[in-house]
Amino acid sequence: MVKAVRFYQSGGPEVLKVEDVAVGAPGPGEVRIRHKAVGCNFADTYFRTGYYPAPMPNGIGVEGAGIIEEVGDGVTAFRPGDAVTYTGSPLGAYSEVRVMPVGSLIHLPDGVGFDIAAAMTMRGLTSAYLLRRICPWLKAGDPILLHAAAGGVGLIVSQWAKLLGLTVIGTVSTEEKAQVARAHGCDHTILYGKEDVAQRVRDLTGGAGVPVVYDSVGKDTFAGSLDSLRRRGLLVCVGTASGPIPPVDAFQLAVKGSLYVTRPALADYIADPQERAELADEVFGHVAAGRIKIEVNQRFRLDDAVEAHRALEARRTTGSSIFEI
Repeated sequence: MVKAVRFYQSGGPEVLKVEDVAVGAPGPGEVRIRHKAVGCNFADTYFRTGYYPAPMPNGIGVEGAGIIEEVGDGVTAFRPGDAVTYTGSPLGAYSEVRVMPVGSLIHLPDGVGFDIAAAMTMRGLTSAYLLRRICPWLKAGDPILLHAAAGGVGLIVSQWAKLLGLTVIGTVSTEEKAQVARAHGCDHTILYGKEDVAQRVRDLTGGAGVPVVYDSVGKDTFAGSLDSLRRRGLLVCVGTASGPIPPVDAFQLAVKGSLYVTRPALADYIADPQERAELADEVFGHVAAGRIKIEVNQRFRLDDAVEAHRALEARRTTGSSIFEI
């Protein structure tokens, strides 16, 4: 028997239960992994609350890193003893040991520890598709607006954007988080609960606005994000930490400057194995070389899953959070 976190109904953090479960042998196309570290992501709260539908009962978590103990029939690309990381379905990463299909697995590169991998695989791949697939046309000198700049994705995007020569305007909720964001590449920070974000962006860009906004906050920042864009700018709605965005009024997009809005999902950018490998190689290469630093600022045990989710939802975290196994 091994320890795992499960939930039997949607709701608040208190629905998470730590249980002893049996883990069997891997089936065809599967491996059994003994986790060393597991990612704790805000997206996990969406499954717990029912915002992302999931069958019940279920495990929780989509990201982990560890060592393969056993492989099932037909598995040729991995073998026992391999160090791997992953992000993707099915749910169940909050566990000491689990069986996982090989389709989501990535060989862990040399120089990247298990804790770093668990803290960055989902966030790193997200950062990669945001910068390298959705907006590959950004060029040195372009300004971007990045909400939640002190979060796990925010810190990676900020550092990567600086490698590309971009000017990063980041929003945060506190001055303490502003200091973290500036230390990781933000050229300018805005306290979005206390300042007029769109006006500050206009002031910082000579009235023009930015060509792209990366918005992981959602409801609370949506209107200001649209008003921060320059003509024909792109709003990338990549998360809903404050709640879902309102319905998009297509006429208002025209009135505000022929704007674009997209709501991407990581799964659609890593579904193709070759594309996933390209994105993974780039982001892990930056991390292994020290060009991008992963901040693991919260470390929990599986027994602390309820408190971990409370911290996420109260926005008491910066950088990445993991469960140490």
